[in-house]
Amino acid sequence: MSNNTTSGPVDTRRSTTSATGWARFAGILLIVSGAWAVLTGISGIREDKIFVTSSQYVYAFDLTAWGWVHVILGAAAVAAGVGVLKGTAWGRMLGVALASASLLVNFAFIPYYPIWSILVGALDILIIWQLASQPWGDD
Repeated sequence: MSNNTTSGPVDTRRSTTSATGWARFAGILLIVSGAWAVLTGISGIREDKIFVTSSQYVYAFDLTAWGWVHVILGAAAVAAGVGVLKGTAWGRMLGVALASASLLVNFAFIPYYPIWSILVGALDILIIWQLASQPWGDD
């Protein structure tokens, strides 16, 4: 009887390539989401009358302050997205942290811009899921 098994390295390029592709996708989404947050923040800083809210909301803050929160988180998300595209572990970790913070901020921002906040929150969940599902080995 002949044993036809081969001994040698297993070709893992297919799984590595798809993981890298998904990580790149998440990095691009992080950059786009961060850029949107910066633009939303600039709108809040420059013209508070763009956003309308009810007076009976638990998370009532000055919209200029919301604008600065969005600008800072957005700029950091863009930087993390670049780190993800470069394949760094710090980029993935920072990306998960910033997407989580963005998810919380957009939840609190719902009364000011409801549909937008929900869509960005869904995008943040996709980013968190994809970055967290990547291998966390040493880079």
